Amino acid sequence: MTIARRLAEFVSKTKDVPRSTRDMAVNTTLDLITAAVAGYSSPGGQAARHAAQATWGSEKSAVWFSQTRLTVPGAAFANSAAASMLDLDDGHRAAAGHPGACIIPAVLATAEAYGADAEHVLTAIALGYDVAIRIAAARDLNGLDTLVTGPWCGQGAAAAAGWLRGLSPENLAQAIAISGSSAPNLAAVAYSRVMGNHVKEGIPWATATGLAAVDLAQAGFTGPVDLFDNKKLFDPAKLTEGLGENWLIEGTYFKPYSCCRWAHAAIDALLELQAEQVIPSDNIQSIDVHTFNRVFRLNNDLAPANLEAAQYSVPFCLALAAIRGDQALLPLKEEALGDQEVLALARRVRLHLDPELDALFSDAVPARLEIVAKGRRIHRTVIAPKGEASNPMTRRDLKAKLETATRDIIDPDRASSLISAAAALDDGNLQPLLSTLAGPLTHEITQGSFGSATQST
Repeated sequence: MTIARRLAEFVSKTKDVPRSTRDMAVNTTLDLITAAVAGYSSPGGQAARHAAQATWGSEKSAVWFSQTRLTVPGAAFANSAAASMLDLDDGHRAAAGHPGACIIPAVLATAEAYGADAEHVLTAIALGYDVAIRIAAARDLNGLDTLVTGPWCGQGAAAAAGWLRGLSPENLAQAIAISGSSAPNLAAVAYSRVMGNHVKEGIPWATATGLAAVDLAQAGFTGPVDLFDNKKLFDPAKLTEGLGENWLIEGTYFKPYSCCRWAHAAIDALLELQAEQVIPSDNIQSIDVHTFNRVFRLNNDLAPANLEAAQYSVPFCLALAAIRGDQALLPLKEEALGDQEVLALARRVRLHLDPELDALFSDAVPARLEIVAKGRRIHRTVIAPKGEASNPMTRRDLKAKLETATRDIIDPDRASSLISAAAALDDGNLQPLLSTLAGPLTHEITQGSFGSATQST
């Protein structure tokens, strides 16, 4: 039996998940809503939404916060783009990537089109995370040129959507295989220095590809079902051991800042030192970041030209946090790009490779910070930044994150309705969530967070 078929058998036979797994599925959904609201009016989010209408036909699944309904892949593509555009979506240490922005839009779009209750939705989310993370973790992460999410997340979307639609194990295996072999390869990411683009990790297109694979498999289309059986590429044990016992969604991390996770340990260290030492930002002479090797593959632009380039710049994000505080990264906004004080401090941030910290990657994403302020040198090391499974954000934290991240986008009542919808999901009622996501963000034209007048209708 191929590994794809073993995964499909596991998915097909699953009826429900443990309470702790279910709880994490609610948490990931709440967090994904936050990311989607924050990214809705971003340039990339808007472009993806408009293109999805042109590319996919109208159907039953809602494009969130609009009156548009598209096919399952079309709606999930648009919603995934909004959720992943500001780098505020969740991640998983074993996968070194971001499952939530793919799996949750795929599951909710499928649930709308084919019908599902809250328990099935939460189980499907857990299944999607499990399959996707296993595939990602089974690779030799240190040997990969790039750790982008697109090549593996769609297989989880296919598994989750296929389970909701009641596909047979054979068809589920085919859907996973089709998705895996048709996923975006994102070849240019390995060598391109233009990180300031909307493709980023390819999550939206991988989501749509995974959902299309379900339709293809059900129609009799086939794929290379032995795609995971090459031991040179995949560790069989990581793909199959502990299926149904160790639910990987429970290791999800959440992000308090809308930037690359590899910058978070340095930001946490800086904010801790500022809180304890009371260091005015104008007293900072230099900041040295000692970190792991993968950080040097980011663009690290000192004066990023757009939001995406800023998300992948440790010096810029660190300087922004130092001068404007952590809320300036929740979410990161275009107006910060021209902040001259921030740009001046970013030029005084230096990155250094630390072999001891590098040895901890990818199990950890650590940093050691050295700040020189008025001739005084202070240090702080952070191994597990806020939001890691070992340093978790609680549901209360995730609610506060939603309120903060959306404060300039929606009014407090609208934020409360989103939180209430997630609570209803936890109580076993899916409909409030679907209705709330299908409703407009606001009925009035407002000056959006990204510098242009927008109207949510």
